[in-house]
Amino acid sequence: MKGLHLIADLHDCRCPADFLLDAAGLESFCVSACRRHGLTVVGQLFHAFRDAAGAAAGVTGTVVLAESHLAVHTWPELGSVTLDIYVCNFSDDNSARAEALFTEVVDAFAPVRLQRQAVSRGSLTTAAP
Repeated sequence: MKGLHLIADLHDCRCPADFLLDAAGLESFCVSACRRHGLTVVGQLFHAFRDAAGAAAGVTGTVVLAESHLAVHTWPELGSVTLDIYVCNFSDDNSARAEALFTEVVDAFAPVRLQRQAVSRGSLTTAAP
């Protein structure tokens, strides 16, 4: 169960505005980025939202990895993105791959402000009797 969970809120993204609205383009980028960093893609699902008038209103997407997942949610009206990358380290330490993937995805959105958290997962602490 040991792994690394990287979580970020990206604000004031300077990427092309269409990148926050294009489910197919975002899916292609995320899947390719996962593969570039040596992670094993086993599935993906990206969904484009529409507002009441039918205009594009953001994307939510997940790439399922043998090592765990990447999830992204865009908020084009705010120029913001939430990003979640989790890798488990069952047979290999995938932490460096997760960090490199995280950097590439963040760089693609080019946020002015970034709030990032890194959480070590699966390490049980032993309570004193």
